[in-house]
Amino acid sequence: MPRVLGIDPGLRLTGYALVERRPHKPEPALVEAGVVRLNPRLSLEERLVQLHDDLDHLIGEFSPGILAVEKLYAHYKHPRTAILMAHARGVILLVGQTRKLRIEHLPSTEVKKAFTGYGHASKQQMQRAVQAQFKLDKPPSPPDVADAIAIATTCARRL
Repeated sequence: MPRVLGIDPGLRLTGYALVERRPHKPEPALVEAGVVRLNPRLSLEERLVQLHDDLDHLIGEFSPGILAVEKLYAHYKHPRTAILMAHARGVILLVGQTRKLRIEHLPSTEVKKAFTGYGHASKQQMQRAVQAQFKLDKPPSPPDVADAIAIATTCARRL
């Protein structure tokens, strides 16, 4: 089974998580999780280059077969946020495609429902659900890490 790298896109923090299916185990195992911290003092263009380089390094290190990315959600009250997030998501898709990974797009509501039973769960609910699922000592922090774990896990469960 291929490893799945889940990504929660952001321009300050981009959460990532690597999970893998193991023979005779019903649930994916968490291998690694963290955040790519982008320097807020850099221009948008410089942060996108940093995101590209850091993500490319992670893919080289972890050798996933699948890149799972949260679909872009735009709220009509915050169109600028959606446009900015689209920049980060575009870089993530570019790196995945360049690395010849299978790319899966998951709606956040599907991921939240898979973990909490509610498609509009809060960040804190997601952190606690991920903590419980993987029997972690404390909730993954920042919330971007929990979201990336949930994205990767939801994708891997489909395999």
